[in-house]
Amino acid sequence: MAKISPLAYIDPEAKIGENCEIGPFCFIDKNVEIGDNNVLMNSVTLLSGTHMGSGNTLFPGAVIGAIPQDLKFRGEETTVVIGDNNKIRENVTIHRGTASKGTTKVGSNNLIMENAHIAHDCEVGNGIIMGNSTKLAGEVIIDDNAIISAVVLVHQFCRIGGYTMVQGGSRTSKDIPPFIMAGKEPIAYAGLNIVGLRRRGFEPHVIDNIHHAYRLIYQCNLTVAEAVEQIRQEVPMSKEIEYIIEFVSNSKRGIVR
Repeated sequence: MAKISPLAYIDPEAKIGENCEIGPFCFIDKNVEIGDNNVLMNSVTLLSGTHMGSGNTLFPGAVIGAIPQDLKFRGEETTVVIGDNNKIRENVTIHRGTASKGTTKVGSNNLIMENAHIAHDCEVGNGIIMGNSTKLAGEVIIDDNAIISAVVLVHQFCRIGGYTMVQGGSRTSKDIPPFIMAGKEPIAYAGLNIVGLRRRGFEPHVIDNIHHAYRLIYQCNLTVAEAVEQIRQEVPMSKEIEYIIEFVSNSKRGIVR
């Protein structure tokens, strides 16, 4: 049975799962669906088009499903889809999609810290940490298990690879490949995220192969295409190496250097 404050507003058309807690001054609009065991602390706003799974905790002031800050938006019916077991901290804003993709997606088991912003049509994976006041512009893609520190600004259409560590205060208009650290001003490759990979249980030989691949990309004065060819010849193929090759080969904005 849901525990709902009498000071909350829930539209009669909204669908609320079992065992949810909804605090005072929350606003839940029509065309909102949330699963079981969600906790909405006071003053959380879920606007039309919000679809959320189970086990999420939303802290005061979070606003999910607001219309995009995009002048091309013409009021089309779009959504924001959020998975399970996320912690969405104070004053986080997640906007719904536009006609471009139709949906903003946030996966499961993420920690999205205070005052972060996820814009229209972004695709945020699983197991991600977004630091305080980090901002994602429209149609950004964040792969699983990335860590993006506080006050990071990410340009529209960028992609950030999995298992990365992005330094606080950074700005990027380029893609950031997987398994690396990126920082400095302007942002640049800052080495392999070795500590993060070890903590995630990557075997030493896998880390060595990833390191070899990035030496070819960043330290041998090769183009990306030339580096990829060298990787194919010199580095034992694995899912991690295939991921690196796919990422750098298909980067539309170019990778940080």
